[in-house]
Amino acid sequence: MRELYRFIALSDHWAARLLRQIYRGLSHFSIPAPRIITVPVLAIVIVIRSAYYFLRRVFIAEPLFKVYCTRYGKHLHTGIYVHWVQGKGEILVGDNVSIDGKCAFFFAARYSERPCLIIGDNSGIGHSCAFTVGKEIRIGKHCRFGSSISVFDAPGHPADPAARMAGLPSAPNEVRPVTIGDNVWVGTGSIIFPGVTIGDGSIIATGSVVMSNVPPNTMVAGNPARQIRSLSPSPSGSAVPKS
Repeated sequence: MRELYRFIALSDHWAARLLRQIYRGLSHFSIPAPRIITVPVLAIVIVIRSAYYFLRRVFIAEPLFKVYCTRYGKHLHTGIYVHWVQGKGEILVGDNVSIDGKCAFFFAARYSERPCLIIGDNSGIGHSCAFTVGKEIRIGKHCRFGSSISVFDAPGHPADPAARMAGLPSAPNEVRPVTIGDNVWVGTGSIIFPGVTIGDGSIIATGSVVMSNVPPNTMVAGNPARQIRSLSPSPSGSAVPKS
């Protein structure tokens, strides 16, 4: 097969040249797209796709996720995917919460009788976020999470090399609850470590690695995350940078 590929790619034989010419022609082949035809076709595709996504979300993804929830409020919405939930724990969700895309929830019941994830009212979680709960992760009200964010209160393996080599679980003092206050914005790709408390109104910049507490109304960024600026609430209630 490799020799045939080299023959077609490199040979000056008429058959090889013909095959290369056909390949180039197919690679650059295109057809016109008259709007009188393509616009209605696109509209039909969008309607069919939207109807399919609606049915998949309303009758499959949302009901199945609600089964996992110990308690959920009104207007809980998901995307079209069924979220991955592993282990035994409690998921407590407030009103008007959106958990979009496909997220993962892992519960490590060895550290507490009922690990608990709490998501407050009017909060939104983006696609591909992951939560590992050994004791408790608490997310406040009006929080905004981007995509691919990782929050964990249990490290998964012990810090002690000998214990890790022996295959032991994390020590109890290494499993520490995470608390995220109200109106916190967490940027895409951020990681929040065990024991962290993030104060109300704060912003975690994209890609931050948060290993220590964040005061209220503070913007942090970097690895490890450091304070960039303080935010002062505006008269409308939103936080603005201090000059």
